[in-house]
Amino acid sequence: MGTKGTKANNTKANNTKANNTKANKKGAASSATDEGGTVAARPPLLEDVHHPLAPGVKYRRILLKLSGEALMGKTSYGIDPAILAQIADEIIDVHSLGVDIALVLGGGNIFRGIAASSSGMDRASADYMGMLATLINSLALQDALEARGSKTRVMSAIEIQRMAEPYIRRRAIRHLEKGRLVIFGMGTGNPFFTTDTAASLRAMEIGADIVMKATRVDGVYDKDPNKHKDARMYRRLSYLDVLNRDLAVMDSTAISLCRDNKLPILVFNMTKPGNIRRVVLGEPLGTLVLEERRTPRGPQMAGTGGGGSDGQ
Repeated sequence: MGTKGTKANNTKANNTKANNTKANKKGAASSATDEGGTVAARPPLLEDVHHPLAPGVKYRRILLKLSGEALMGKTSYGIDPAILAQIADEIIDVHSLGVDIALVLGGGNIFRGIAASSSGMDRASADYMGMLATLINSLALQDALEARGSKTRVMSAIEIQRMAEPYIRRRAIRHLEKGRLVIFGMGTGNPFFTTDTAASLRAMEIGADIVMKATRVDGVYDKDPNKHKDARMYRRLSYLDVLNRDLAVMDSTAISLCRDNKLPILVFNMTKPGNIRRVVLGEPLGTLVLEERRTPRGPQMAGTGGGGSDGQ
């Protein structure tokens, strides 16, 4: 009995020691308090940080549409690493203003479905190949952004789980709310629809304030400014103006979607550094397409100011 009693007492002593150790650890943890006696908050993870909206920002959430050709730079095919780095730096700069940014990229720098179908390829097959090109560009931009410390998610309209998350609307919105950059790849996931239509659709799904289409020219012109020196740029247009005049803004399906949901479109020049930040801060660059009944502003002579010019 004495031996059993000794063992029991030792067991109790050991349990008491363990409880004291736990209490000491708990006490040490609770000692991490501020002077007011409240427990200090855990420092947030980098991916949980969402910058407050900076003063003067006009748009809280944007959908930025980049053409595949924008990634080529001066090359004739593929991706120019210097241009990719410049685009990533500009996106991060705007994101630091507290703006939620989602992106849709084209794939024309790698493969154009419409061009292939005009050469005899089945249109659906050609479009699916073009979707793969958009995913390649999306992964390249994701790599450039994450190399600079930005948390980024690529979401694919067609499931390809080893490379990207499947597109789920609520998950995409949650990523944005957590301060992550979101890139939508694979277009709409359907042939016969352009990445412009995908940009309009995704913008409406995530509740974006505007679709910003980045191009190589200052805005929307009455004719090709690269071929005609007397081309005139519009400052504002209505959706109907774009459709009736067959202006090269987006395809008619994308324009109609934006019109039906009153989603503004801004066409601007991205080749000039700092233009994304300028338009987000409300500078009157490029051409704004929205619902209005008044006569459109412009056209304006090419090269006479406006439309993203650094000198205006």
